[in-house]
Amino acid sequence: MQKLRVNDEVIVTAGKDKGKTGKVARLNLKKNTVIVSGVNLVKKALKPSQENPTGGIVDVEASLHISNVSVVSPKTKKATRVRIENKDGKNVRVAVACGSLLD
Repeated sequence: MQKLRVNDEVIVTAGKDKGKTGKVARLNLKKNTVIVSGVNLVKKALKPSQENPTGGIVDVEASLHISNVSVVSPKTKKATRVRIENKDGKNVRVAVACGSLLD
């Protein structure tokens, strides 16, 4: 079971966007990267296409290494580690800081 999932609320712990929070949009477990919505925006030049006939420069969310983000605890609203526990025969994710279940 993985400790980080899509739609988890995370906080950036290192880099230029340190301290910013957002939801996980995409996970790439082969490269150990994550894309967080609204975080790590970079400028990208787009060629004109049928969808975007003018082209131009747009802001795109770039990926972060998975070690540079941490799950936000639902109770304390601070960064926490995640523990996997077995409850009623099922593995569940638990926030280490406050002990609350992560869904």
